[in-house]
Amino acid sequence: MVNGEKERVSLLFMKALVSRGSVDAVSQQMASHPQYLESFLRTQHYILHMDGPLPLPYRHYIAIMAAARHHCNYLVYLHSAQFLRVGGDPLWLQGLEAAPPRLRLLDHINKVLAHQPWLTACSHIQTLLKSGEQCWSLAELVQAVVILAHCHSLCSFVFGCDTDSDFVPLSKSPNGTPPSFCPFDAANGNTNVPQLLATPSEHITRRRVTNQTSIATHQAHLSTHSVSPTSLFLDMEEEEEMIFFTDPTRFITDPDLCYQEFARREEDHFQVFRVQDYSWEDHGFSLVNRLYSDIGHLLDDRFRSVTTLPSMHSPDLKRAIWNYIHCVLGIRYDDYDYGEVNQLLAQDLKLYVKAVACFPDATKTPVCPLSLAPLKTSERIHVNLLIMEARLQAELLYALRAITQYMIA
Repeated sequence: MVNGEKERVSLLFMKALVSRGSVDAVSQQMASHPQYLESFLRTQHYILHMDGPLPLPYRHYIAIMAAARHHCNYLVYLHSAQFLRVGGDPLWLQGLEAAPPRLRLLDHINKVLAHQPWLTACSHIQTLLKSGEQCWSLAELVQAVVILAHCHSLCSFVFGCDTDSDFVPLSKSPNGTPPSFCPFDAANGNTNVPQLLATPSEHITRRRVTNQTSIATHQAHLSTHSVSPTSLFLDMEEEEEMIFFTDPTRFITDPDLCYQEFARREEDHFQVFRVQDYSWEDHGFSLVNRLYSDIGHLLDDRFRSVTTLPSMHSPDLKRAIWNYIHCVLGIRYDDYDYGEVNQLLAQDLKLYVKAVACFPDATKTPVCPLSLAPLKTSERIHVNLLIMEARLQAELLYALRAITQYMIA
């Protein structure tokens, strides 16, 4: 990075340090693209922390539900820590069944958007808005949908950059507590916890030993990017909090539901989503901005930022990646020649893109078919950013179209 970009990253990290007391691993991964990072952090801060119809604990719990669909331990634990920090009820972390009925109502649309977004229907919106005392308002639902789509797509980035494997929660440790154990179980009489790690101090000691390795990694990053060490270290207390939270499977139902190949056009089983009939620019942007003030501008800036980033990839290649992701999610552009996808994307790159976009779950997906090792780190991250943003827009299009259909019905 040039000096100006280094200063920009340093400033962004300093802002994160002041507001949250830490800089998360995702932001560190994106640091090689400071222009995009700034747009990403602005949007994420707005939907999770700024004025909006949903209470702060609801926002982080919805993020937990979304990340849990892809078994993304890193994001589940991160938002669990933030959920408690903003005053969330610890009992809700026992699992989805312990959450308020209104949040449980989001489970179905969470599943559909995460795995088969083309199934999102007007009836799902009606159920949420017409559920008596537990009903959602349109403004609340739009913010919830934005959070769900944001976190689903962020799971793809975390998976593609292998961030989740760098964060090893206790449930994945060979000597740690089993995934079925919840810290709240002890209060309910369940004392079947391995004695070897039965006390919090022993958990914390183990985590601190692990952190010594990560410190060396951060120091190497600092020497490359000239960023203050203080701004890069995750707050120790936050990581110590995160390891006590529950297994992601507690926050999901129907765990076997996953991505399935979108039906071929000639089979006519599912109707293809045609961008000419409902697009982000002409329909989605105005609707989301009207129901959730300013978020449309923030999201639009993200989409524009990722497609205009300086890159060794040609504009045609970036467009092919974007349109291919939309294609596997059932979205088609009538004015695009899909033959370009096969011409511009090598088979191994197509496999990688599809795996990260549709199967960002280490518990179900084998090792990615392409390491992208020949690319520089910043270029590999750029591909993952394209995947994330294309998936985000696809989910939003399906959800916002269903909301539009409900409003005009």
